[in-house]
Amino acid sequence: MKTPLLYQIGITLIPGIGDVNGKKLINWCGSAEAVFKSAAKTLLAIPGIGHTAVNNILNQKVLTRAEQEVEFIEKHHIKALFFQDEAYPQRLLNCYDHPLMLYCRGEADLNHRHIIAFVGTRRATDYGRARCREIIEGLQEKDVLVVSGLAYGIDGCAHRRAVELNIPTVGVLGHGLDRLYPAPHRKLADDMVAGGGGLLTEFISKTKPDRENFPKRNRIVAGMVDAVVVVESDRKGGALITAELANSYNRDVFAVPGRLTDRFSTGCNFLIKINKAALLQSAGDIGYLMGWDDRKTPGNQQTALFVDMSEEEKILYTLIREAAGTLSIDKLVIQSGMNPSHVAAALLNMEFNGLVQSLPGKQYRVE
Repeated sequence: MKTPLLYQIGITLIPGIGDVNGKKLINWCGSAEAVFKSAAKTLLAIPGIGHTAVNNILNQKVLTRAEQEVEFIEKHHIKALFFQDEAYPQRLLNCYDHPLMLYCRGEADLNHRHIIAFVGTRRATDYGRARCREIIEGLQEKDVLVVSGLAYGIDGCAHRRAVELNIPTVGVLGHGLDRLYPAPHRKLADDMVAGGGGLLTEFISKTKPDRENFPKRNRIVAGMVDAVVVVESDRKGGALITAELANSYNRDVFAVPGRLTDRFSTGCNFLIKINKAALLQSAGDIGYLMGWDDRKTPGNQQTALFVDMSEEEKILYTLIREAAGTLSIDKLVIQSGMNPSHVAAALLNMEFNGLVQSLPGKQYRVE
């Protein structure tokens, strides 16, 4: 029996159809299955979809490969997360180029309360490793999920320290889940899964860790988190690409400064210099700037404030308060079901009246 998952995987395999056009097809036709069952005339009416793409859809050869992937997923107990699924990383949905499908090994909550990425050079120095470990140690009480790319250097250091401290950590991969690259990190990856974290990728099985896959991997790292920490980086490389992507997605970026003469501090110092990253000295800086530090408002004061709010403000205030921390404007729009402009106006009024505090990254918390 052909299941929705078969068609969902199939649409990611159509040559010439990327994430953006794939979503366009699904939105136009109503579902992934409907895309494969639509007539050529219907498909050609979709803006940006040409004859070559339509022919690739209609011959349905990709469904044979999708069937193999469904078998692989079921055999190895892998979670397939379609972008319309609740378990899909909701932060990623705010990124226009988010993947249609993700594959996850492990039980990690990809919509954790606080998610932070650590990136940096593969040739980390003792200084970089020490700072990475210190920052993660300082985040131990902040209820975080640590994300990185499972590469050598800073990535591996961040994952390893998180595992040691029983902090869930997720490695985003540039290949399929039938292999592990780099191979020496196999034990670390298993420990991550066993510790409540996991491995995440948009690539199907048999996909090799080719060079072009890693920039795509980096956009997931940047998009699924609240903030990105760059520990060490040269002026060029994957870490700075991830930081640039994070800025484009309106995520907060932190950079650990270093000596002017140190090669792998030049990237971090540059990000700070051009105001694309906040200078990071300790985990306390993250807790403060992200609003992750615990703050309590007396109950009677909350009740008094509640009486003077409009109905829209009451809804938003309740959502933020029940989040027990911070909530982004994007999540407030989704959870309230309100028009984005109404949400923005209500939040601005609430901020003027001292009811909520606006934080970097369009995050809000109750005062």
